[in-house]
Amino acid sequence: MPELVIATKNKKKLKEIKELLGDFDLKITSLADYPETPRIIENGKTFKENAVKKAVKIARFTGKLAMGEDSGLCVDALNGKPGIYSARFAGKEKSDLKNNLKILKLLGNKPLSSRKAYYVCAVAIADKHGLVTVVEGKCNGVIGLDQKGEHGFGYDPLFIIPKYKKTFAQLGERIKHKMSHRYLALKKVRKVIQKYIEQSKLN
Repeated sequence: MPELVIATKNKKKLKEIKELLGDFDLKITSLADYPETPRIIENGKTFKENAVKKAVKIARFTGKLAMGEDSGLCVDALNGKPGIYSARFAGKEKSDLKNNLKILKLLGNKPLSSRKAYYVCAVAIADKHGLVTVVEGKCNGVIGLDQKGEHGFGYDPLFIIPKYKKTFAQLGERIKHKMSHRYLALKKVRKVIQKYIEQSKLN
């Protein structure tokens, strides 16, 4: 069975990617399966740069098809922050809860009309020869006045989908997986992955 290495140590992110690619005849592994992989310094200026860096470095190290993913939240009223610093927005003592609380504190009592935001996900695919493709998915929403819901991770308890008037954390995976930034990005690379699977069967 062909293998796709996801260049992440984030168990929740890996779980979500596996669910979104679950219909492929594909063995999905991660950095946890390759403990000797070199450290990846995410110093790119964009989500795409970070995603490419991860994919190319891991593909070259493992010799396998690799996926680099970088995603985050951009809040209009905060000039696009936290952006590429989403995972570590609260500093060294970062956690999903602390990151969320910092967003709420910065936005203060702004009304929902001034709390527009969007999630971005960049996905890069690379093989041992280098970058194959890089794409981006985007999902628009609004930052709530407080945290709601038990599902998902990251900023999901704050991120309201206007159509449903509920956060991703309230809506759950079934709905999120049909409209999220990650879903939209992975949808764009499905043909690349399918082509790789077909070629693997011929070799």
